[in-house]
Amino acid sequence: MRLHRPKLDLRTLITLLAIASIVITLASSLYATWQVQREVLITNTLESNRVYATKLASTTEMFFELARSQLAYSAKTLSQDMQNDALMESEVARLREQTSSFNSTVVVDANGWVRAISPDSLMLKGIHLTTDATRQALTERKPLISQPSISVAHNLMVFVSYPIRAADGTYLGFVGGTIYLKKKSILNELLGEQFYRDGSSLYVVDSENRVLYHENNALIGQKIALPIGNGVKQKSGYQLVKDNNGATMLASYATVATPGWMIVAMKPAKATLTPLSSLMLKVLQRAIPFALLTLVFAWCVARLIARPLGQLARNASQMDAPGVSTEIGVIQSWYYEAAEIKRAMLTGIGLLQDKIGRLKFEVQTDPMTALLNRRGLNAVLEYFLATRQSFSVLALDIDHFKRVNDSWGHDVGDSVIKNVAQQLSKSSRQTDVVCRNGGEEFLIILPGADREMAAVIAERVRKKIEQLEIIPVGHITLSIGVALWEADDTPLERIFKQADDALYAAKHAGRNRVVVSHQLEESAQEIYRQLG
Repeated sequence: MRLHRPKLDLRTLITLLAIASIVITLASSLYATWQVQREVLITNTLESNRVYATKLASTTEMFFELARSQLAYSAKTLSQDMQNDALMESEVARLREQTSSFNSTVVVDANGWVRAISPDSLMLKGIHLTTDATRQALTERKPLISQPSISVAHNLMVFVSYPIRAADGTYLGFVGGTIYLKKKSILNELLGEQFYRDGSSLYVVDSENRVLYHENNALIGQKIALPIGNGVKQKSGYQLVKDNNGATMLASYATVATPGWMIVAMKPAKATLTPLSSLMLKVLQRAIPFALLTLVFAWCVARLIARPLGQLARNASQMDAPGVSTEIGVIQSWYYEAAEIKRAMLTGIGLLQDKIGRLKFEVQTDPMTALLNRRGLNAVLEYFLATRQSFSVLALDIDHFKRVNDSWGHDVGDSVIKNVAQQLSKSSRQTDVVCRNGGEEFLIILPGADREMAAVIAERVRKKIEQLEIIPVGHITLSIGVALWEADDTPLERIFKQADDALYAAKHAGRNRVVVSHQLEESAQEIYRQLG
């Protein structure tokens, strides 16, 4: 027996479509929202840090401009009398104490000897300086900001100097101030205003990537490899970079033009995106109730849409049943497609009944029995083949008919055939097709009947004939074979062959019985199992 896989109904399909649409829409919306919010957070953080780095760079630049102007004023004052020790002592003290720009201030003559220094605790007065910053200032004889170096007092420092020239332009030495990098200084106060708790870092590096400022004092003075692309020291901007551990960092930078320094603010992308997870969770929590309401609404609408189509589908499988037109007529088809299907079904039922009726009475018939002949049967089969309507076939044969002809003659034999034909017509439904297949053989086509129903009808016909008394023959019997065509690609010839095989099986089994084709298959399989 052929197994049919259960099919989904329209209501289930619409509901599944609604669920899929809601899930896909919600997922797409959440993903799009996550992407947009992620981009906004990253961009805003980068821009905010860039502005912060630019502000620090601008403030640092202003500090150096102010420090230069202060040193320039002192240089002008000292140029009037470089031999006045009291003047030099007074000026370095004023520079250090009045502005707090420098950790120490010094006046050095053209030969590198310290003429005055503040604070006095450094005890460097009268010392000949040979540091890199001193040599650079004495050699270049112009305003300078040195590279980080170790001072005579063993402090890591940046040295800002300004040349002292006499009125005639003669180089007399320089005045300068130191900014300590690892101790409290104006630079630490300028750059250390923001305290980071989320893994962020602020770097200040010179042109050789030597750290001038960082929250971790151990890094100050060391050269590091910043993950910033080449060629960025001439502008401000931001980049997404990877740290040494492969984590994504948001790096914003700005340059301090005068000393050629770079200020880099770095923040982990993970810390920036942490609020996004809670935001998306809140969005999801607020979206789920609306999604559920939408799903309930979709289910109700699907039920309303599917109900008339389901009723029509159930009646479509029983188009030959009595009163089916009335049942279809009361179905509430409230939208266009259902109404058109309902109208087509009612029209089809009328056409089907009319077509079958006309096929029974208008096509060529057997002159003896007034039943359809083979030509009429072929027309019926063409109709069923075109409409793809399943049907069962009853192949019937009068048992021992040759004995009737031999015993009472052909006239009595013809009378028997006519009586059997009349009884078959009376026992069949209005939509059934009864055909004389030749001689004492008949065929009955049962539209829409499955094997079980066909077997019941065949048994009823067999009993009617068995009870029929025909004078002078008396009682006769029929052998009947049953087969089913399920509106698939199976050739019609094969179905009639199955019915014939079942008929012959009934003959061989003792006659006056009904055999269904699938019973033959099961018997054959049982024999194979026993032999196997």
